[in-house]
Amino acid sequence: MADWELRPASAADVEAIAELRAVVLRGDLERLGRYDARRVRQRLRDGFEPGCTWVIEVGGAFAGCVALRPDADGRCHWLEHFYVGAQHQGRGIGSGVLGELLERCDRDGVGVGVVRLNVLRGSPARRLYERYGFVVEAEDAVDVFMVRGLPA
Repeated sequence: MADWELRPASAADVEAIAELRAVVLRGDLERLGRYDARRVRQRLRDGFEPGCTWVIEVGGAFAGCVALRPDADGRCHWLEHFYVGAQHQGRGIGSGVLGELLERCDRDGVGVGVVRLNVLRGSPARRLYERYGFVVEAEDAVDVFMVRGLPA
């Protein structure tokens, strides 16, 4: 597993994150007939919340990002904008980051550990989420909506 660190994001990180998003999502969005180079970046800019976002660094350099945002009612968290650069994929970074964030949710008790996300249909990232206990809640033509930690 690669050594990595999380640091809080700042407003200055938005362009690097928008660019990473465009690169990481391009293949899946093209496969789904949804890739638009301007729109993929602008959607990140429009929804960027530095206070809920962390930058993943490897060796002090930008390697990815992730956001964990409480929902408006405080009943769950939304895992969003989870991107790891291609050169850092397959090294355990995504698993490590996801595990740490889920531990925080469980420990803090917010939403009783309930975490929701959506992943593009056919994305290999879905396997990572399933390994951490996420299950499909709903699907549409583009997205798979998943949840972890719903009470029985």
